[in-house]
Amino acid sequence: MENIRISIVEDINEIREGLRFIITQTPGFDFVSAYNNAEDAMDGLTGDAPDIVIMDIGLPRGTGIDCIRRLKERGSALQFVIFTVYEDSDQVFEALAAGASGYLLKNSSPDKIISALQEIHQGGSPMSLSIARKVVNSFQRPVSQNQLSEREMEVLSLLAKGLLYKEIAEKLTISKGTVSQHIHHIYEKLHVQNRTEAINKVFGNPG
Repeated sequence: MENIRISIVEDINEIREGLRFIITQTPGFDFVSAYNNAEDAMDGLTGDAPDIVIMDIGLPRGTGIDCIRRLKERGSALQFVIFTVYEDSDQVFEALAAGASGYLLKNSSPDKIISALQEIHQGGSPMSLSIARKVVNSFQRPVSQNQLSEREMEVLSLLAKGLLYKEIAEKLTISKGTVSQHIHHIYEKLHVQNRTEAINKVFGNPG
């Protein structure tokens, strides 16, 4: 299996270098590039072709949200994880709406960062509980929960609380592979492609 290629967009040098260190010291990951402003990132990331971009929101010469939105509008297949100090922020929610795949706090442990990057690479969408609640509250058309099994509802409820696959596995005393299988079945049953859409359908409030 090829290593997961990571680029970093962060204007604070200490944080940027800390992330670079974590990536370069972790087997299964390759560090690709780093930028300290949105304009250079927009110009360079497409050519760099990382698998995942760790993206700060507050940047010089543009914002992380602008960067994500413009790259997505160009048809970019890059995946973005928001990396910020703000745990409960409309900007984070806006970044998710612009096309970010997940969300991490800057005080997250190295293990949490690596687990989240692995989860995004596998199709997951890590985010904090507070942001997950914003996502849930934004939903328009809930579907009947009886479409899912009791175990699938347990898994989806934990996803909605922002837990990673590994954390769900530990909480339910099942393997991470079993969690992935449950989530795959949930997506199939609900005709969705990711965590956000699944939570949207099941836990949304009528519009």
